[in-house]
Amino acid sequence: MNMRVHTTFLAIMAMALTTAFSPRSSASTDESVLVMEAHSGKILYAVNSTQRRPVASLAKMATAAVTIDWATAAGVDIGGTMITVPETITLVGGPNPMNLQPGERLTLRDALFAAMLGSDNLAAIAIADHVGRELLRARGRQGEPVVTFVAEMNSLARALGMSRTRFNNPHGLDRPRNPGAMSTAADMARLSVYIMRKPPLTFITRQTTRRIHVHGSDGPRGFLVRNTNELAGGDGVLGIKTGTTRAAGPCLAACVERDPLIRTMPDGTRGVTPRRLVIVVFNHTDRFDRARGLIRRGWASYDRWLQLGGLVENPRRELIQVPDLE
Repeated sequence: MNMRVHTTFLAIMAMALTTAFSPRSSASTDESVLVMEAHSGKILYAVNSTQRRPVASLAKMATAAVTIDWATAAGVDIGGTMITVPETITLVGGPNPMNLQPGERLTLRDALFAAMLGSDNLAAIAIADHVGRELLRARGRQGEPVVTFVAEMNSLARALGMSRTRFNNPHGLDRPRNPGAMSTAADMARLSVYIMRKPPLTFITRQTTRRIHVHGSDGPRGFLVRNTNELAGGDGVLGIKTGTTRAAGPCLAACVERDPLIRTMPDGTRGVTPRRLVIVVFNHTDRFDRARGLIRRGWASYDRWLQLGGLVENPRRELIQVPDLE
């Protein structure tokens, strides 16, 4: 095969892959799915990925991202910072596995474990109340702390290019005529890539369990938080988050890493290619089994793409570029 024919063959095969795995792919299903490689931004598979819908507790990924960004900028130690459970938890509802009560205290890090592993809505409110108050204090302003925090969640979404996303609270719980968050699989994939760049969050979300402590009027009590993500603890799995409400259905965002690909370049130097998949699934009755299948499919598609030279014909359709905001 001469060079011209070979180049044409590669281009045709790359276009075929793009058609098969572009965000315009569709299926006769009510699920929304997106699979991408995080470092290159290559979209590997998509179904209804730009359809806007409720995302339940996947909203807590934005809560965690805003919190870590604030702590980093302010030089705050999340393990040594105590936060207080506010009175507003009585208005939240939903599961309260730790039996959190107004006035009780826990570290910001333990609250993040509770929110991200156990999907605790009340822990998310406590985080938002504390960080929101600190933001208002630093700006010399008055206001409602949780509202201030949610505004930061939406500001982050805009900065990441999540143009079809709107957060209404820090936990994602839906209200009558007011969903906790509306987004798309493509937008939540952007957020997933962003938070998995942050070592504190990769450490938190990959744990299967974590013992945390709450300090109340009767003294400290321990609680074992279990990760709701069944994929956690698996080979290469870095997290990230589950979510379920009646409106959203079962949802999952997951991140899986392979060892870097090391190749010898024509000039004799070595090239290192990091490899990390992000998978987002909305409204699938068996989200974990679906994700496992998508992991296999995603890696197979990514390997084929690299073998064909990693060609990109249409960046707007084939890639999701997530800015580094640090």
